[in-house]
Amino acid sequence: MSAVAAADLREVRLDAGSLAAVTAALAAHAPTHDADASFPWPGILAVHEAGLLTASVVERDGGRGLSAHETVEVFLALGQGDPSVALITAMTVAQHALQATTGALPVELYAQILRESAERPTLLNAVRAEPELGAPARGGLPATTARRTWDGWSVSGHKGFATGSEGLAYHLVWVVTDEIDQRVGHVLVPGDAPGIRIERTWDHLGMRASSTHDVIYDDVRVPFENFSGAPVGTVPNNGSIPGSIALAVPSLYVGIAQAALGAFARFANERVPASLGRPIATLERIQSVAGEAQAQLTQARLVLDAVAAQTDEGRPDPASPGLVKLLTSRGAIAAVQGLVAAIGNPGLTRSLPFERHLRDVLCARPHPPQDDAALVAAGRSVLEHSPVASLPRSTTDASRTHQERGTTP
Repeated sequence: MSAVAAADLREVRLDAGSLAAVTAALAAHAPTHDADASFPWPGILAVHEAGLLTASVVERDGGRGLSAHETVEVFLALGQGDPSVALITAMTVAQHALQATTGALPVELYAQILRESAERPTLLNAVRAEPELGAPARGGLPATTARRTWDGWSVSGHKGFATGSEGLAYHLVWVVTDEIDQRVGHVLVPGDAPGIRIERTWDHLGMRASSTHDVIYDDVRVPFENFSGAPVGTVPNNGSIPGSIALAVPSLYVGIAQAALGAFARFANERVPASLGRPIATLERIQSVAGEAQAQLTQARLVLDAVAAQTDEGRPDPASPGLVKLLTSRGAIAAVQGLVAAIGNPGLTRSLPFERHLRDVLCARPHPPQDDAALVAAGRSVLEHSPVASLPRSTTDASRTHQERGTTP
């Protein structure tokens, strides 16, 4: 066991009954937090009590780790309950998983985070996007700077889209240093440090309780050990999420669609128009709509399960994360849109959950990797690794000439 393991982390409960209980706890508060965009502390506490916030802490650091299959199950359950809570949880789980693979945080700092995590919900997130820069996944250096002082670093800048902002115990802020030989990386900033200001800018169509606000850092002081960084140009601008945890976000969006289908089934069995005299669930039209949604979700679930199995067997496809997100989000969105369309006006009525599920699932589209980036990456991989691409140029040119002449080489 590593020197990091200085706390007795909560037991991780992953059985079906425990996950169903977490789903129910989240769902009980989700409508309220969606309506007023308040921070979903009751849901976060339920996730913490189930040990899920630290589920990805590896064994050497006192945890148990989270397989890809378990990741899918957990985030399907959280997405069904409250996708905003699921997204905030995914950010924290990802940081623990990254620590397991990169060891970016010093041992003592990480030990402190784990001690706090054992006692109370301790949320982490990498705060990277900026108003001018946009999403770092598209490239570019941050304007947020870490300025060297006599006793550490002074962090100043303006970040946007910081999921969980109001509840973060620690911000991992993407910065560039003011040194002659500049470095880039994440500096660890405690959420209660003087100089941090949350600007409540998140007024979004969906995921309204995710607290994805702007954060202003004004001369926030941290010790030297809170930042290591690497020379500019030596590290990727958008590091990859470990294979298992990369399935968290796609799974939570599929979970939203599962919640919508469950609500549709209840509505269809309870809705008895006077002109019909029986539940609309008995109509073939409604049955067909439910079947189409189930087909979309089955397809999405098969994709998640197949990639999870590959990952757990130690043979992940490096090109799959983007396509997994694209395929599953397409299916989830299509399922919910079809259900809402079939219901008519009640589907867009705020007293019912369907419009909330629709708003939430549509947030999959701008969530990185976006569809165009996923398709370009997949297409580039196909073209660069195809048999033709690997042939000598003279051979492919000769083949093209023969094809044009209609002759055989």
